[in-house]
Amino acid sequence: MPEEKTLLTAEGLEKLKAELEQLRSVRRPEVLERLQQSKELSDTVDNAEYEESKNEQAFVEGRIMTLEKMIKNAEVMPDDKSRRPTEVRFGSKVKVIDQDGKEKEYTIVGKAESDPSEGKISNESPVGKALLGKRADETVEIEVPKGLVRLKILTIAKKKDHVRKER
Repeated sequence: MPEEKTLLTAEGLEKLKAELEQLRSVRRPEVLERLQQSKELSDTVDNAEYEESKNEQAFVEGRIMTLEKMIKNAEVMPDDKSRRPTEVRFGSKVKVIDQDGKEKEYTIVGKAESDPSEGKISNESPVGKALLGKRADETVEIEVPKGLVRLKILTIAKKKDHVRKER
């Protein structure tokens, strides 16, 4: 079964690489040191500090494996070469206004780097899917858990990342 590609922006790939490096060079040694110290303090049976250190080690190692897989399977989406994007694409910054008159700005990214609190939404999310391929002044209707949402696209801008395919 082929590995699933991890769609990323260039910025998202760099963040994953930085997190992986930090986990390998800082967190992993810290956790191993704590684990060793807790073993030396007392027997490993009924040693809460030891158990906590083992759990943290499992988390760190799991995250390292996840990041390695994501980076290995990364596909950085190519940059739109046009000066002014005419439609919403992966990596686009989109300013919208909802039916209540609230303006919001979204950047369309892959699910691995989505962070709605920062306005980064996945191209696979209902809002992301609805916006892709649309143009400024178009209105989209999206069925979300709260009900039907209407968004009018005000502006579309491209990210300033220099994008490449990672291999």
